[in-house]
Amino acid sequence: MTPPRTNLFGRTLCAMITPFTAAGVLDLDGAQHLADHLVGAGCDGLVLSGTTGESPTTTDAEKSALITAVREAVAGRATIVAGIGTADTRHTAELAREAEKAGADGLLVVAPYYSRPPQDAVEAHFREIADTTGLPLMLYDIPARTGTRVEAETILRLADHPRIVAVKDCSYDFLAAQKVLARTALAYYAGCDEHVLALYAVGGAGYVSTVANVIPGHLRAVLDAFDAGDTDRAARLQQQATPLIEAMMSAGLPGAVTAKSLLNDLALPAGPVRAPLRPADRTTADSLLALHSTLHDT
Repeated sequence: MTPPRTNLFGRTLCAMITPFTAAGVLDLDGAQHLADHLVGAGCDGLVLSGTTGESPTTTDAEKSALITAVREAVAGRATIVAGIGTADTRHTAELAREAEKAGADGLLVVAPYYSRPPQDAVEAHFREIADTTGLPLMLYDIPARTGTRVEAETILRLADHPRIVAVKDCSYDFLAAQKVLARTALAYYAGCDEHVLALYAVGGAGYVSTVANVIPGHLRAVLDAFDAGDTDRAARLQQQATPLIEAMMSAGLPGAVTAKSLLNDLALPAGPVRAPLRPADRTTADSLLALHSTLHDT
């Protein structure tokens, strides 16, 4: 087995929501407050403008402003990974350069969506983005949203690029993840919260978590317990979080909606979601809050 590569991004990364004001304007003060809270509660990395950050409905200028503001707030206490993925290679390359200028530490690049390019085109897309800046790259495999899988063989080929260093895995293909882990030094992150402990136990680097927006300390405790050799406690903590994970991620609403619902009720910066997303109804919000209250983590 290849020895694990030195992890550039950390292990407890939150896929942070993008706070908006009540009028739907980017809330940079709120973003700084939330980022400071998340880092203080156990996140050693923040992923901005990903799926949970509502990247399809934020402008390029908003994405850059968010990086600058959050970088100022965390002041070197956590890595900043910028989501820059689009369906257009040229546009993605432009966002990569702007993210580097704004102060990002790394880039999260999703497979090009909607066009459904074949694997050789997917590989070429990632290589072009990796050649665009000096920043390290995290590949993002989430075929349920993009319509395009980043196949294991493609990832194996991409692993030879010096700036492609990590994968956020939302493929639900645990076998493929283990195959790549066994043959490369890529840092593998669980992008599905139910896989936090499972992927870590077979050599993963940690997680990029939506649910960490609302229980950052609890999820970090899962990995801390495993690292301390207390696998029973790690499993128990993962199991305790399962009802909330299911309600937030598998009950029919996007994670951005459920995370913002909870954060608003916890008096943390969030605000509304942008259309076409719609807020959770009060019954759903109350159910989420009740599940969250059982975990003693804000």
